[in-house]
Amino acid sequence: MPKGYWIAHVDVDDEEGYKEYIGMNAEPITRHGGRFLVRGGRFEGIEGTKRARNVIIEFPSYQAALDCMNSEAYQAALAVRRKYSKADVIVIEGYEGPQPGE
Repeated sequence: MPKGYWIAHVDVDDEEGYKEYIGMNAEPITRHGGRFLVRGGRFEGIEGTKRARNVIIEFPSYQAALDCMNSEAYQAALAVRRKYSKADVIVIEGYEGPQPGE
């Protein structure tokens, strides 16, 4: 079964307020088996629109990623995040097919 991912590109308007969101998101992400693969860090914008912060969270399945996003606990955290930032977010299914050169 393919893994699921959240991919988010975020601009934070209020760093202090955003800390409330960070404190609230840990429980639902952990409960649904999520783990951060990318959480900020250096990046080079090559093409298209860029935001200051990039995040990739891996879940054991696409359904787990959706369930976390739609959970009551995460929706409460999301309402807080939206007060302090702007973001582009997708939930996407991982790929398990052939790789280049295979």
